Amino acid sequence: MGKRKRRGRIEGIPEFEFETEKLIQLFKEKRRPLSIQDLLKNLNLERKSRRNLKEFLKNLAREGRVIRVYRNRYALPETLDLVIGRVKRHPDGYGFVIPEEEGQEDIFISPKDLNGVMNGDRVSVRVESRKKGRRGRIIKILERKTHKIVGKFVKGKSYSYVIAENEKIPQEVYIPEGETKRARSNQIVVAEITQYPTERSKARGRITHILGYPDDPDIEPQIIIHKYNLPLRFSSSALRQVKNIPQALSSEDYYGRIDLRWLQTFTIDGERAMDFDDAVSIRKKDGGVVLYVSISDVSHYVEEGSALDEEAYQRGTSIYFPDRAIQMFPPELSNEICCLHPRVDRLTLTVEIEFDQNAEKKEVRFYPSIIKSNERLTYTIVKKILVDKDSELRKKFNYIISSLEQMLWLSQKLRQKRLGRGAIDFDLPEPEVILNLQGEADNIVRAERNVAHQIIEEFMIAANEAVAEFMEKRGVPFIYRIHEPPKKESIDEFRKFLSHLGYKMRKESKTSPKEFQRILTEVRGKPEERVINEVLLRSMRWAKYSTNNVGHFGLASNAYTHFTSPIRRYPDLIVHRLLKLALSHQKVTISEELLSKKAEHLSQRERVAMEAEREILDRYRVKYMKGKVGEEFDGIISGMTPMGFFVELKEIFVEGLVKTTTLNDDDYQFNERRYCLIGKRTKKTFKIGDEVRVKLAKVDTGKRQIDFILVKSLS
Repeated sequence: MGKRKRRGRIEGIPEFEFETEKLIQLFKEKRRPLSIQDLLKNLNLERKSRRNLKEFLKNLAREGRVIRVYRNRYALPETLDLVIGRVKRHPDGYGFVIPEEEGQEDIFISPKDLNGVMNGDRVSVRVESRKKGRRGRIIKILERKTHKIVGKFVKGKSYSYVIAENEKIPQEVYIPEGETKRARSNQIVVAEITQYPTERSKARGRITHILGYPDDPDIEPQIIIHKYNLPLRFSSSALRQVKNIPQALSSEDYYGRIDLRWLQTFTIDGERAMDFDDAVSIRKKDGGVVLYVSISDVSHYVEEGSALDEEAYQRGTSIYFPDRAIQMFPPELSNEICCLHPRVDRLTLTVEIEFDQNAEKKEVRFYPSIIKSNERLTYTIVKKILVDKDSELRKKFNYIISSLEQMLWLSQKLRQKRLGRGAIDFDLPEPEVILNLQGEADNIVRAERNVAHQIIEEFMIAANEAVAEFMEKRGVPFIYRIHEPPKKESIDEFRKFLSHLGYKMRKESKTSPKEFQRILTEVRGKPEERVINEVLLRSMRWAKYSTNNVGHFGLASNAYTHFTSPIRRYPDLIVHRLLKLALSHQKVTISEELLSKKAEHLSQRERVAMEAEREILDRYRVKYMKGKVGEEFDGIISGMTPMGFFVELKEIFVEGLVKTTTLNDDDYQFNERRYCLIGKRTKKTFKIGDEVRVKLAKVDTGKRQIDFILVKSLS
């Protein structure tokens, strides 16, 4: 990918002849602040370009690419020893600036230098000390991240204010009279910030929404929706567009598609799923099998650039809560028109892969298709058929048992090959919240992951890799799903952590995913398995979307993309459109620069969705446990810190902390070498995997913390 070039065109202002990179290069050469006059002279621009240049510099300053200093002079941040980054505040008052440039160390900001700066703000910071880590001072706020807060409304005697629900926003927001919307004390509200805090004044705002009281059953999803600014409604233009899409297929819709309705096909999803966008088929051929992965052809219905398309792009992904889904497309499209319901014709895009008797890939084809799913299966049903040999289900689905058994064989072979090449197979259980009729958590259990999940997982990976490899060979702009190798510091920390638990990683100049998988295989079934999985996962970088294919480290894949979920992930929709262009031998007109910007936006939307989904689960867990204070539970020590040990309960999939300060029989010290707590006098130890009985002592819903007291050891 070549250097990005941008012409100096400002909205409403005629284009003028210079490029951003030329301007940046000039600043680098001069190594000092330059005035408008200096720039005009050095760029050989006429005086009439002065206004255009000034506007363009202001735009670059807003982006943080240049800094405006004294007397209308500008300079590059690095020439002034400035770093651009985002502020990450800590509840204790201090914060860090996370540099935008990769590889740079975070910069510590003391509480006294954070006045007026809010969590997430984009700032320029001057590094003023490098002893024991970089310390700095914020020079300028370039962009405000927080525009509204969710929090508790407090009505005082002389004034009202909102305490942010997010502990990383310690500032109270003052609410003037007339802007309270008649909120009552202790209600959870949404406040729009009308004036940001400074060194001399507090933030000011106005109430826009009253969500309810903390104990309201629906309060948790409402908090998350407003906290993460999740879209609640579709635009009227998007809804009109959906209503204009015919429910039934016309004869034109069948044109140019391969008819797969003769093929035994079915979907396999969770019990509560409503948007089925992938169906699978299999048949025997020459001692091997042919796998068909047919994906809903959403691009046939959603025109690029339309209102429906633009709204889906802004959302980026569907978000799933225990009680609802915030979908990328309106339900008329996602749950009906594009949903692969059984026994109805549906338009799809199919990946057909032929495997030999050893599950080696022989041939791959891609084409628009039409299918008619035979059954809507669930993971539980498939597991009962294949593993539990449930007689009633095997009788009911007798006609597809042969296909299911072939799929099980193929998926196990593919999984074996994937792990053999070094793919990392994390085994981290996920919580599943069971709600009652009132919308409250009735139980929190460990979500099951069985052979049916593995079948679909392996087939989707195979399809995604096939599409990525095909498009990479075409050499056209494309969106890949990439996962960069972990940083050396992260590997070193993980190696050190393993040594505390008695495991060794081979010291290699370039650690491969195969080495990480070797460790995970070695600890499988042992008490420390979960904590090692979690620490390794935290050591990894985030997977993301990119036009630059660097491979997928976790999957040990040279080329990977997301193709299999266009109903709920927008990158998959882009991939469908690009694949269709390639299959029809049409030229890809989108620039790599624009596609790269889309990839960055969609990666950010995915992060928002993940954080929102994780937080809603934490909230349900804490709220569920709040009514159980004083009760006793059996559990297993799942983690260890100098301040205590974490206990995962057996009956409920919940984790809490036993603080060392509550262990009254001795003075316990954290032994870093053995990764355990040891009593100073009794030499009694607590280590990962020990079984204990604990009492629930405290639940802090604000901080989402659960505290236990040790009752007795069971090991």
